[in-house]
Amino acid sequence: MKDVRTHVGEVLALFREHGELSRTDVIDLSGLSRSTVNQRLAALHSAGLIEEIGGGESTGGRPSSRFALNRSRAVILTADIGATGFVAAVCDLAGTPLRHTSVSVNVWDGPHPVLTAVDAAFDELLAGGGATGADEVWGIGIGVPGPVEFAAGRVVNPPIMTGWDRFDIAGWFAARRAPVVVENDANSRAVAEARLRRHDNLISLKVGTGIGSGLVFNSAIIRGGEGAAGDIGHTRAAVADGAEGLPCRCGNVGCVEAYASGWAIIRDLDALGAHAGDVAAVVGLVRQGDLDAVRLVRQAGRVLGDAVADLVSILNPETIVLSGQLAECGEVLLSGVRERVYQRSQPLATRNLVIGVSELGEVAGVTGLALITADRILGTDQIDELLERIDTV
Repeated sequence: MKDVRTHVGEVLALFREHGELSRTDVIDLSGLSRSTVNQRLAALHSAGLIEEIGGGESTGGRPSSRFALNRSRAVILTADIGATGFVAAVCDLAGTPLRHTSVSVNVWDGPHPVLTAVDAAFDELLAGGGATGADEVWGIGIGVPGPVEFAAGRVVNPPIMTGWDRFDIAGWFAARRAPVVVENDANSRAVAEARLRRHDNLISLKVGTGIGSGLVFNSAIIRGGEGAAGDIGHTRAAVADGAEGLPCRCGNVGCVEAYASGWAIIRDLDALGAHAGDVAAVVGLVRQGDLDAVRLVRQAGRVLGDAVADLVSILNPETIVLSGQLAECGEVLLSGVRERVYQRSQPLATRNLVIGVSELGEVAGVTGLALITADRILGTDQIDELLERIDTV
């Protein structure tokens, strides 16, 4: 049986990428022989990872069978943790959120209270599924607003996550007996956008209470040597040059976050006598046409545009997509980003560049986390472990 399993993940990957396939489709796409494909399909079907969905086109004889990923075979739990709250979800094996909830927390309170709340949200979501409430959990994906050492599954030197440095997040969920993936929140959003838009070259900007960015190029997350690639939120803002930089929550001065984040706009509105308790209130003021809020959000867009312009010239993305609460300001924010990107980036790099707002809303992060976790548990290198686990159930 081992020889059948050795590359069964490659066949499963075809269903994850292409959807419904016949035996002939799998043969053509994989280059494997018919007998080998039949073995692989039998192993996947026996494990419940693919399901037969009916006949395909007939060429005069019996219609060929077609198969698809059995996305409801198990579930993936995901939590997209931000500075002031998180979204938790139960997702299927294709990454689609089945149920989700939003919970307010303060990431500065440290890992114990935040992850306790995440655990409770998972239990509530699983119990609320009715007939599917007892679905088997095959993986857990946790997104955090800080740099992540991906292989080790831990946050390293986070600028704003007091008490989280090198905390064993995966170990926290050990009782659930499922693989745990820890990922930067902006990276997870970038994966969701890139997969659903089918764009290989994409920059994702998360703009909420803080600022994060994720890069997906040639279908892979660009992490850098230590997992800190693309973090523009704590680079120096162009507006800080030649002036005394504003203090940032990370302890430095002049960071992009200190000028363009939700908390910075709240600070500036307060100074003008317009109280906004959170980013949602800022969005509300913008939608009401408040002149100060509109001006500050548009200026925040310019600061973001300055920060990302060099990345556009160097990396030449197809798309820049904004998500997070502040992105709900829409064109008010986007106009500032576009203005500076088109002014400062190379003309060839911006010729076909699309800059827009995510259509995924608050489930962008949990969707990306589910996709990344599915890559981990269903990937070619891990499929043996999963199939052996299924055999022992």
